[in-house]
Amino acid sequence: MKSNQWDDYYAQKARKEGYLARSVYKLEEIQKKCSVVKRGGKVLDLGCCPGAWLQFTSKVVGKTGLVVGVDIAPLKHSMPKNVRFIQADVLSMDEGVLDEFANGFDTILSDMAPQTSGNKFVDTQRSLRLCEAALNLSARYLKPKGAFVCKVFQGDGFEEFLEISKKRFEKIKLLRPKCTRKASKEIYVIGLKIVD
Repeated sequence: MKSNQWDDYYAQKARKEGYLARSVYKLEEIQKKCSVVKRGGKVLDLGCCPGAWLQFTSKVVGKTGLVVGVDIAPLKHSMPKNVRFIQADVLSMDEGVLDEFANGFDTILSDMAPQTSGNKFVDTQRSLRLCEAALNLSARYLKPKGAFVCKVFQGDGFEEFLEISKKRFEKIKLLRPKCTRKASKEIYVIGLKIVD
């Protein structure tokens, strides 16, 4: 019997700990190093399905906090009471959907990834479109001292996205979490404090 190449240490750990995906450990590492999510905070999680980041952030913000997840796919698992879900395509959604949160979010997370085609250039460009959409939402909805976390695929256009991000935030960090698969070109851009 062939072993599942994706069923690695982190996938098994996620199952054991009740998380819906191994990607939770990427956010956990980002949180340990950069404290992007605060107790009592409001978090926007873009590309939230299957829901592991929602599970993690809902624990960090606690009962007085709120986590709003957005994804093109339906959320198939029940979540804690401090989580709300909006099914929408970030590239075409009416931003008015988020206007009830006009006083802003303390953290905006984006773990969005495009449907991959197998063509590295095309996939990188699709990823960048999602990253730009997340960055635009941060300009509208992120509080001045808030944190922005965005998964980006390194390749054509990455440096340009990084430069735009540096103009938007006082501090930029790049992090490739330990549990990222070796073949992956992904890296996380973390922006802290919006430039006035």
